[in-house]
Amino acid sequence: MPSVVGLLEQRELGARRRVDELREEADRVQAELAVAEREWKEWVIARSRVGEVLGPVDETEDHARTEGAMPARGRAEGASSASAAAKPKAQVPMWREGLDASVLSMDYQRILRALADRHRLHQEPLTCQEMAVLFGLDAVPSKVEALRSKAKRLVARGWLAERQPGRFTLARNVSGQGGGS
Repeated sequence: MPSVVGLLEQRELGARRRVDELREEADRVQAELAVAEREWKEWVIARSRVGEVLGPVDETEDHARTEGAMPARGRAEGASSASAAAKPKAQVPMWREGLDASVLSMDYQRILRALADRHRLHQEPLTCQEMAVLFGLDAVPSKVEALRSKAKRLVARGWLAERQPGRFTLARNVSGQGGGS
């Protein structure tokens, strides 16, 4: 008959082997997680860089640079070919007193209208996920991030405020209804 101490030692050895196996598995999962997180961050950076490249540029600065570099004859040709070329992404001008929301593209106007309605009803600011649902979009990361990009651009240009991270509301003095005050 085996001794009680011998049985306890066998059980302890079995439990120790199981712990060692689980630690090895956890280390493997941690390593895989680190690789996946690094890859994910690289994709986030890539999307951000593409957004910067394809995003709106300061028209006055870009126009001045183009005009100064182009000879007089080339300016006329450039103007005609510019109208035939694809239009750049929608520009979001800096908000100023008296500027009408109609200067914005329809996507930006829709965001302003939704937040103006919330403001008028004295409701809390919206998250981009809530906006996506409100607009009838699937609340998938690509749609939510597209809305977040637009909302952040409106914040940077003074149309919206982000008083809490990820929660957007109208900036002071912006009505969102086509009026600038």
